[in-house]
Amino acid sequence: MDVILNKDIENLGFEYEIVSVKPGYGRNFLIPQGLAKLATPANREVLNKILEDRREQEEAAIAKAKKIVSSIEGLTIEISAKVGEGDKLFGSINNADLTKHLNDKGVEVERKHVQILGKNIKRLGRYHVLVKPHRDVAREFTFDVVPE
Repeated sequence: MDVILNKDIENLGFEYEIVSVKPGYGRNFLIPQGLAKLATPANREVLNKILEDRREQEEAAIAKAKKIVSSIEGLTIEISAKVGEGDKLFGSINNADLTKHLNDKGVEVERKHVQILGKNIKRLGRYHVLVKPHRDVAREFTFDVVPE
């Protein structure tokens, strides 16, 4: 089932994006909550008109996203954490922790735009992250989790 998102939804898509979801998720959650509407031909035409009107704003958003992504390039991040047996962490590292470290380094990114591949990190090592500040702009980079 295709729906048009009315808001940014973490791990699903951005506002005014057409996404495919399972019918039950769309009918029982997204549409009743006002988070999406069906992607009917009439709604798609309305969406195209809205996107045409917002083209300048969209271009500004893309430029801002490209600036964020370019500031990540060449950046090295090491997150220190308490370690127990072997290389297991006490607790875990998630996208909120990584966002805090990125903001400390001067990269202004929101938590919902940072996706750690594999969700939470519970061991020392090098990990890959996808930073996607805009639907058309994304950058993958790596960071290290080191013992404290």
